[in-house]
Amino acid sequence: MVMNFELKIEQSQKIVMTLELQQAIALLQLSALELLDYIQEEVINNPVLEIQEKEENDFETEKTSDNNPSNPPENGSFEWEEYFNEFEPFYSRDKIEFHKSTAASSLDYFACQEKNLQEHLTFQLKMSLVSGKKYLIGEYLIGNLDSNGYLQGEVTEHARFLGVDDAEILKALELIQTFEPCGVGARTLQECLLLQLREHKDVHSFAKAVIEGYLPELARGRYREIAHKLGISMKELQEAVDFIRTLNPKPGAYLSGAGDVRYIIPDVIVEKVEGEYVIIINDNIPHLFINPFYQNLVRCGCEESVNSFIKKRLDSALWLLRSIEQRRLTLYKVTEQIIKIQKPFLEKGIYFLKPLTLKDVADKIGIHESTVSRATTNKYVQTPRGLYSLKFFFSSSIGGLKGEVYSALSIKAHLKELIEEEKHNSPYSDQQIKELLEKRGIQLSRRTITKYRKEMGIPASSQRRRI
Repeated sequence: MVMNFELKIEQSQKIVMTLELQQAIALLQLSALELLDYIQEEVINNPVLEIQEKEENDFETEKTSDNNPSNPPENGSFEWEEYFNEFEPFYSRDKIEFHKSTAASSLDYFACQEKNLQEHLTFQLKMSLVSGKKYLIGEYLIGNLDSNGYLQGEVTEHARFLGVDDAEILKALELIQTFEPCGVGARTLQECLLLQLREHKDVHSFAKAVIEGYLPELARGRYREIAHKLGISMKELQEAVDFIRTLNPKPGAYLSGAGDVRYIIPDVIVEKVEGEYVIIINDNIPHLFINPFYQNLVRCGCEESVNSFIKKRLDSALWLLRSIEQRRLTLYKVTEQIIKIQKPFLEKGIYFLKPLTLKDVADKIGIHESTVSRATTNKYVQTPRGLYSLKFFFSSSIGGLKGEVYSALSIKAHLKELIEEEKHNSPYSDQQIKELLEKRGIQLSRRTITKYRKEMGIPASSQRRRI
């Protein structure tokens, strides 16, 4: 076998992901707020990029020129009293008004600040006038409550960690359980409901017995078994169950999310104007431009290292501007096709939502479906029917008995409508729902109906039954 060295020239194709291409792909899947943060970071890192500042209001300009004390009256006199009234910040009348406005704004500020669960309970602990070790134990237990208001961990574990007796932990816990919201500080669902019964005025006569001994059976819908063991009628049991359902199983939930309120800003706005749908890209991006100083510096010539640095930054800035414009154009085209296909939904409602895939939109625009996926990720559209995620309009298709094609979301709407119209004492089983949907021309297996029902959080017929 002879081994030798040779040089060969051959052609091959490769897909190379340049940094610019990676940036364009990353920009496409950013939401409007994320894009704004990205631009702000690029402006900080790239000295060539600048944000055009908004021009001052003409009214403010006129007001500044009118209030300029450097322009004295024509007769040469100067109204000093008027000057002090308008411009002196420590003048007595202005000082009083300033303190009034500051006090009002401070009260408004503190009034609008919502307390979370721990702050709310700590305030009540301070108002309970306990001190010393009991206060410290109570503060520790409040810190160990979860977002729903339940105590995490066992009493013995907390006592061992703090180096105190179990009785001291239980005394502090009993104090916390008297605080608002009622039911907070419980260790189990049963204890939580019993705490609320203790503070309730009109308690049903059999509610306590059901909570203490039959919560698991109640969750499984075994009403006849519970009524037989308690020796009461089904009607009395239903009344007790209805009362129990008025209690709150998660007493601390409404306070735990006080500081987690998140607002959705739509990336696209669709409005109906004279019978046609108009698409507006709501990115609110500030106007970017390239600083002319650096452009002139490159033209005039400078050191080679400085010139190379500026050129790289200029190329990066120009590519960013192109990527932003390309993102806007792609998002517009994708939304335009979605609106064209889902126009019946916008006109008539959820029952007319058509099945749609990423490939359907990609083929009509002439781009890859992965690009459509990125363009619709974390994006929301404001329509005349409400605010929706762009991913909402994509759903699988299910064939009907007469050749029609239904969207999975529209079928779920039919399923929800049937369950809302059923009789409470004899709810539909999954098999009965299957037969009712077939009358509407929708063919589904019972297993699929069960799957959709669970996805919608709807319990089985045995748990929906009311006496």
